[in-house]
Amino acid sequence: MKKGSLLTIFLIVFIGLMGFGIILPLLSYYAQAFNASAAQVGLLLSSYAAAQFIGAPILGRMSDRFGRRPILVVSILGTVISFVMLGVANSLWVLFLSRILDGFTGGNISIAQAYISDVTDRQNRAKGLGLIGAAFGLGFIIGPALGGALSVYGYGVPAFLAAGLSLVSLLGVVFYLPESLTPELRAQLAKKKREEFTLRNLWAALTRPYVGPLLHVRFFTGLAFATFQSIFPLYAASALGLSAQGTGYVLAYVGFLVVLVQGFAIGFLTRRFNENRLILVSSILLAVSLLGWAFSANLAMLLVVLIPLALANGVLNTVLNSSLTKSVSDEEMGGILGLSTSLESLTRVVSPTLGGVLLAGLGSWAPGAFSALLMVWTVTYIRLHVTKSATAVDEKVITEGN
Repeated sequence: MKKGSLLTIFLIVFIGLMGFGIILPLLSYYAQAFNASAAQVGLLLSSYAAAQFIGAPILGRMSDRFGRRPILVVSILGTVISFVMLGVANSLWVLFLSRILDGFTGGNISIAQAYISDVTDRQNRAKGLGLIGAAFGLGFIIGPALGGALSVYGYGVPAFLAAGLSLVSLLGVVFYLPESLTPELRAQLAKKKREEFTLRNLWAALTRPYVGPLLHVRFFTGLAFATFQSIFPLYAASALGLSAQGTGYVLAYVGFLVVLVQGFAIGFLTRRFNENRLILVSSILLAVSLLGWAFSANLAMLLVVLIPLALANGVLNTVLNSSLTKSVSDEEMGGILGLSTSLESLTRVVSPTLGGVLLAGLGSWAPGAFSALLMVWTVTYIRLHVTKSATAVDEKVITEGN
């Protein structure tokens, strides 16, 4: 494991996620400043994920072909430009354009995951990928609080700070991050005929032995957790009467829990337990936790429920990606992680509307109950398909796409 490269990637992801965290809580208010309706605000929040759904697998495949480092440069440069556009926005359509650009070029997380997979062995891969989750958690502890504090000076100020942080991340890639693809792997990629990302290729991946079931689980678990993420501020206000400041503190608490899970628990768990077992047990724990969220009667109960929820989701995110990288050939890792990211992005397109309809139509308990039921079904799916498929291939690396 190349510790210097891992540290650089950690800092790059942390800075990038902190920049994203700075502007994320402000987008709704920014849009409303341009007289956006509630429906338009929802579309703005979904536009980033929709664009990322298209862009992430394309960038992932390009990183397999041209290298991780140059595609990271392109991705982060797109983020810098998008944040500058956000800072100077004088109309709603510019806000939309900035989020779409950031989403389409925002495949840097999946590329960072591919980079970590390049520089770690199979034994340490899950621990290395846990650094991404730890960086994510740290970014979302600091970013929203910093963005909220700066918003009193205007919504453009946090956007410019996010652009500046992204520029620092870009310089880190240019000057400190070596390429992770070896000359041998580059030669293999040059000889390999590659197809562009299409719905046909997506279907081929989803129907592929072991890889397909893992991607299905990625989508189901992503939809369950994205429903929690997207609707939580509305839930906190309607069910618990929390202010925006109180909601921010709770989200910072969640970020702190994510850091603990990704930074410390992942390595311990993956050394002692089989990844398929971790996927199953974590899915069961997530189902129970989401049901607990649905019926949390007060803030104290919610804070307790969030502990196993953060643990289950953190383990699932890391171990699913680790299992995916071990189930394909080395030259496919960037593409498969990009596809995984795009599926997760798709859940963030659907979940804001879905969660809002459930909360408004049935009550504050409904989004959590729906997510818990979805995870119960996912647990059944894992037992029938993931475990069975893993046994069928004798847990060997799958090198053929068909």
